[in-house]
Amino acid sequence: MIVTVTPNPALDVSYRVDKLAPGTTHRVRSVRERAGGKGFNVSRVLHELGVATLAIGPVGGVLGESIRADLLAAGIRHALLAVDAPTRMTVAVVDEEDATLFNEAGAALLDTEWDRLLDLVRARLVGADVVVCSGSLPLGSPRDTCARIVGIARDAGIPVVVDTSGPALLAAAQAGADVVKPNAAELREVVDADDPVAGAEALRAAGAGAVVLSSGPDGMVAVTGEGRWRAIPPFPVRGNPTGAGDAAVAALANGLVEQSSWPMRLRAAVAWSAAAVAAPVAGSVDLALLHRLYEEVAVEAF
Repeated sequence: MIVTVTPNPALDVSYRVDKLAPGTTHRVRSVRERAGGKGFNVSRVLHELGVATLAIGPVGGVLGESIRADLLAAGIRHALLAVDAPTRMTVAVVDEEDATLFNEAGAALLDTEWDRLLDLVRARLVGADVVVCSGSLPLGSPRDTCARIVGIARDAGIPVVVDTSGPALLAAAQAGADVVKPNAAELREVVDADDPVAGAEALRAAGAGAVVLSSGPDGMVAVTGEGRWRAIPPFPVRGNPTGAGDAAVAALANGLVEQSSWPMRLRAAVAWSAAAVAAPVAGSVDLALLHRLYEEVAVEAF
């Protein structure tokens, strides 16, 4: 089982329009709402692909109840902590060429609520094979939130994948996260290195076991203690990229469960990520495209 922790959940709303034109009125072709936040998206992808998962996160207010109802309807196992702070909303406006995102920051949690969330994580690790801490932190959150989750998992002998940014990313690496997955911009925020591979090595030197660097349509690089690999998608995929990174994290976590080789993990991460772009909303993958990508993603050592 893969336990995901989402420190900053959101109700994700996706609007489909013909063409986004700022300053004009748009006719919305379709609206989709679902439980979001990066960790919840990871759990949704895992659940869709038949991998056991448990989604944990703090929720509050009307939107928090909408998240609870959506997870129930989707059949995704979850353990949600009720908090006073209202859950935020994110909006994706998607046209035929691109997606434009509007992400609320998220309201601050009380220190006692963070402690209760960590207690909830600790209590739900029985039977867990991997822990994922994924997403941004609400305003005013302790920078070591993901690092504390890493510590809890490591104390239980469970590997951890972290996908966050800023000081929280560096703290998680220093706490010994087994895998961290920044993009190039997030890496530059925390490491003083012009070369991405050198930056990834610096993050490993800080304490991370492995660094998987995502570069959108240009693929991913894995810098590990076993070697370095690069994986490239075989062709461009158009659609909604908002959940692509979450699908990659799901693949990396599943690779840890299966104890597959790093080239196989990286191939899966690129394939799951690209297949997520072709899906209409974050937290899903295009299954037909996924099978094709598995066969065609190129992986090379360097």
